[in-house]
Amino acid sequence: MVALHVRGRGLPDGEPIEWWILDGLLSAEPVKDAETVFGADGYGGWIVPGLVDAHCHVGLGPDGAVTLEEADAQARTDRDAGTLLIRDCGSPLDTTPLQARDDLPEIIRAGRHLARPKRYIRGLSVDLDDPGLLPEHVVEQAAAGDGWVKLVGDWIDRGVGDLAPLWPDDVLVAAIDAAHAAGARVTAHVFGTDALPGLINAGIDCIEHGTGLTDDLLAEMGRRGTALVPTLINVETFPGIADSATRFPAYAAHMRALYEGAGDVVRKAVAAGVPVYAGTDAGGSLAHGLIVDEVLALHAAGHPAAVGAASWGAREWLGRPSLRAGHPADLAIYRADPRRDPATLRDPVLVMRRGRPVRTG
Repeated sequence: MVALHVRGRGLPDGEPIEWWILDGLLSAEPVKDAETVFGADGYGGWIVPGLVDAHCHVGLGPDGAVTLEEADAQARTDRDAGTLLIRDCGSPLDTTPLQARDDLPEIIRAGRHLARPKRYIRGLSVDLDDPGLLPEHVVEQAAAGDGWVKLVGDWIDRGVGDLAPLWPDDVLVAAIDAAHAAGARVTAHVFGTDALPGLINAGIDCIEHGTGLTDDLLAEMGRRGTALVPTLINVETFPGIADSATRFPAYAAHMRALYEGAGDVVRKAVAAGVPVYAGTDAGGSLAHGLIVDEVLALHAAGHPAAVGAASWGAREWLGRPSLRAGHPADLAIYRADPRRDPATLRDPVLVMRRGRPVRTG
């Protein structure tokens, strides 16, 4: 591979920096005959660790599992929007063949969702007739994924006519303990409030969506270091979900109320010290390639470090440190500081995946 050289201001600190790139890795030491691909005239650009979509579903489409070729196209769409690291939050398709591809975003897989019969999207989850089997299945999914397990924490219960929890609290404690013993972290899909105390008190590592979080629950998450991925552009679909739920008026009203309060949840979460990261929930009803839209939504909701929530902060959380010597050259370069205007993220000058330019502007 040809040695490359870039120069600019590195985020998050904004200090002048230059990197040499050889065999896909960053080096702080000069490399002979390296080609300068950005910064030949000085430190005028901004070097940003490759963007992260912390809630994405490569391999999932509106009708369920897609082919591996379609999953490849989804990943390329995400990459072309600047995403170079994906936490795949549950997929019915085995996407491990895509993980070997240096031209696609790195994918951290969470295996299959774990749910109860008729309490999630058909065909997407492993459904357990006996909730007591959850610890056993958590261990199986931990082995099938890359250090993450995904639970469905709540969903509409048609007998109740509204959102309701899926798992007893004692089962959640056993399941999350089992996942941790297996070296995996656990996250859960949760829209409402009722399922959250059991999940948080059981030691869950992350909450997805979290639109029902209250001040007390956020304070507890902040104390424990429990993360939140609010998927605000997915929450924009809540009014449409409510409009279609004509048989369940309580559920419809609940979803509208959750939608109205979603921005406040993000703002209060940050104030409570909860780590908040960017995730689009792409796959299913949402298109891929929308990470910048999610960053803009977080920024509008009051997240003071929305770019970091989709870059250096999320990378550190996921165990993928960035812009460090010896680490993969996964980065993007912009002509302006995206912290001042996150919309700048739409127009990278250069995007590199393992030192290979995959997009130029």
